[in-house]
Amino acid sequence: MIENLPPCPKCSCEYTYEMNALVVCPECGHEWVPAESGAQDTEAAGERVVKDAVGNVLSDGDTVTVTKALKVKGSPSGIKAGTKVRNIRLIDGVDGHDIDCRIDGFGAMQLKSSVVKKA
Repeated sequence: MIENLPPCPKCSCEYTYEMNALVVCPECGHEWVPAESGAQDTEAAGERVVKDAVGNVLSDGDTVTVTKALKVKGSPSGIKAGTKVRNIRLIDGVDGHDIDCRIDGFGAMQLKSSVVKKA
């Protein structure tokens, strides 16, 4: 048992508690492993790290390749695996969509970092 539990990295609540191997925040419901608190502290400090499907760190302006075929709502054909996407921007998107980009033939869209590979 940890005597001095760290505050919540999401909402900074001091009233966190242990539940099995996790630390839980009663205010926002965020759960994390205490050993990962150093990595989450840097994330809370604004140093967000986004990794691609194979673990390479992505940054703004990178070129990535789509690793699997993606269906696009409203389009008869989707994005094929191997499609190159140039000049990406990293964002705090919705549902894990953390890449904002423009794809030739489709226009502006958001992608998940788990379906791309750094080129």
